[in-house]
Amino acid sequence: MTKHQFLQVNGLNLFYREAGDPTLPTILLLHGFPSSSHMFRNLIPRLEDSYHVVAPDLPGFGFSDTPARSQFKYTFENLARVIGAFTEMAGLKRFAIYIFDYGAPVGLRLALAHPAQISAIISQNGNAYEEGLSEGWNPIRAYWKDASQANRDALRAFLAPESTIWQYTHGVPDTTAVSPDGYSLDNFYLARLGVAERQLDLFGDYKSNVALYATFQKYFRTYKPAFLAVWGRNDPFFLPNGAEAFKRDIPDAVVRFFDTGHFALETHAAEIATAIRDFLAS
Repeated sequence: MTKHQFLQVNGLNLFYREAGDPTLPTILLLHGFPSSSHMFRNLIPRLEDSYHVVAPDLPGFGFSDTPARSQFKYTFENLARVIGAFTEMAGLKRFAIYIFDYGAPVGLRLALAHPAQISAIISQNGNAYEEGLSEGWNPIRAYWKDASQANRDALRAFLAPESTIWQYTHGVPDTTAVSPDGYSLDNFYLARLGVAERQLDLFGDYKSNVALYATFQKYFRTYKPAFLAVWGRNDPFFLPNGAEAFKRDIPDAVVRFFDTGHFALETHAAEIATAIRDFLAS
């Protein structure tokens, strides 16, 4: 059974989903843009019999608080700081991290800060190499180079409802396999007052993640964490080269590709759950 709860962390009310016996090995699930812990709704029931699974909504996402920009700086460092405090308050001592999209730089920052806490890393289209970034990032790269209002406004197209639907369906051979629940809920969250500016702030700050890629890669070489990549091969933003690159720094990394797009769990939750169970049992 999945529990739906809130926890006060650094003055913020964070929503999270939790399932499984807390005495079992823990997996922390970290979602991406523009989603929430709702993206794990089909994965959690497939893991809860053998693992303690915890999936928080990042600040500014889902049911978690969305503080004003004057009260909270929307950077990935701050997101990671809050999630790190969340793990402490939730009593998570050692855990695997499942990192997707924005969850990757958040989770990898946790790993840099507390490497001994990380038992394994599962990356589902969670990038840490420049060769993994497609040309789809070019409008955002332009904003990194010149944070003009014009370049910022050009990114608003990524927040449009049709863009969210496209992220869910692009690269999926049979789009009828994609439930409208996920992208409809994401679009509801994106339409809330003030959310657009917060998301544009994060687009701009994503350059801080790319700046940390070399540091993340050094962590991989130093600690050689048990690593599984489960990747939607047709992702328009994070390319298969980014998945293969992990093996350069972690030779024993396991890389699995699935014939789907960015939100691979929408179509391949069962297959990904099996891959995770096999990987963590090995």
